[in-house]
Amino acid sequence: MNRILSKDNCLSHYKWGDNCDGWNLISKPEAAVKQELMPAQTAEKLHFHTFAEQFFYILKGEATFLIEGETFTLKANSGLKIKAGDKHKIMNKGIDDLEFILFSYPSTQNDRTDCE
Repeated sequence: MNRILSKDNCLSHYKWGDNCDGWNLISKPEAAVKQELMPAQTAEKLHFHTFAEQFFYILKGEATFLIEGETFTLKANSGLKIKAGDKHKIMNKGIDDLEFILFSYPSTQNDRTDCE
């Protein structure tokens, strides 16, 4: 078992949203850990998770979140928790890439409802 995980030796790479990248570092029904990258001027759709709570930790860049109609801005080395059921989306309104770690518990697999 490889104990040291990174984008280079992750479980799988995937594309999401508007040409964004993601890497599954840990993927289990009870929890998922991902590293994701959003190019400048990209956003995901407003959505919610019925069961999963999420924690976003910003590694690089600046993230803008819309959560239940309220806007939050996070810079590198800060994090934000989203409760299950909260309608939310993340946006990169900047000119640089946005990189973050996303921890979902339980996993969001088959637990996403788009609102837009």
